[in-house]
Amino acid sequence: MSTSILKLAPACKNYIWGGRRLIEDFNINFDGKTLAEAWVLAAHKDGASIITNGDYAGKNFCEYLGEVGGDVLGENCRNFKDFPILIKFIDAQDNLSIQVHPSDDYALKVEGQLGKHEMWYILDAAPNSFIYHGLNRTVSKKEFAERIKAGTLTEILRKVYVKRGDCVFIPAGTIHSVGAGVLLAEIQQNSNVSYRIFDYGRVDANGKARQLHIDKAVDVANLSPIKQDEKKYPHLVTCDYFTVDKINLNGKFFSRLEGTVTAESFLSILILDGQGKISVDEEELSFRRGDSFFIPANSRKWAITGFVDALATTVRLGR
Repeated sequence: MSTSILKLAPACKNYIWGGRRLIEDFNINFDGKTLAEAWVLAAHKDGASIITNGDYAGKNFCEYLGEVGGDVLGENCRNFKDFPILIKFIDAQDNLSIQVHPSDDYALKVEGQLGKHEMWYILDAAPNSFIYHGLNRTVSKKEFAERIKAGTLTEILRKVYVKRGDCVFIPAGTIHSVGAGVLLAEIQQNSNVSYRIFDYGRVDANGKARQLHIDKAVDVANLSPIKQDEKKYPHLVTCDYFTVDKINLNGKFFSRLEGTVTAESFLSILILDGQGKISVDEEELSFRRGDSFFIPANSRKWAITGFVDALATTVRLGR
């Protein structure tokens, strides 16, 4: 019988703004001094997660999909050329650059890959930590470009102070940034296209400033405040590429959750905190904070037990 729960080790990415929490608090195995991002469910040319158990142990997630075919993704993924999502942890010890993501149409034409919708689930935030999430008023392309050149862009950005448990949806075209002291989980389209607008004048280890993409950013940015009616009850977030739900078990009164993985979609479970066991039929694995699991479509009944705070991601019916 083939493996019906895949446990995944992340592809690790270190950037100049990364910290130590993914290594120390989330048990991510990485040799560097700091770690900015852990791609815990990824099938992208720039990084793929590694399967650590069962029949496909040692293979990366791209190799696995190439061997087993698209049926493991489910009927709702048939219109996608590639695996539709990328899930990661982000540890911002310093401010991330201010950036924007293009739409699918623009990104396919200019970059040869999809654009990016994404969501952030805040895992922790230092006092007074914030994000930038869109604009605080409508501006023209001329003013937008002039403020980038003058270094006054932050004056027109919507500043949002965040805390643990906050959830933010960032559709393509939304100007955004993660502030220092924020730890988060991100679910996004399977794309690595970002247009960097402002990087606080930083340089890398070789004294070189990171590349900016101002002309492209001006092309794709939404220059009006984003609508604030994005609640998708009962889901945290749902869009054409992913639907994200929250799992909370306190290990006492609520210590078990059961569900069914149908032929419609795979199920990704990302453990944010806790410990316990996850099972599909007779197959059972232990989990702890930071673990990532992929359950193929049509894997029948599944259950999770113990104390757990997790995100469950699928591709919704009726795309």
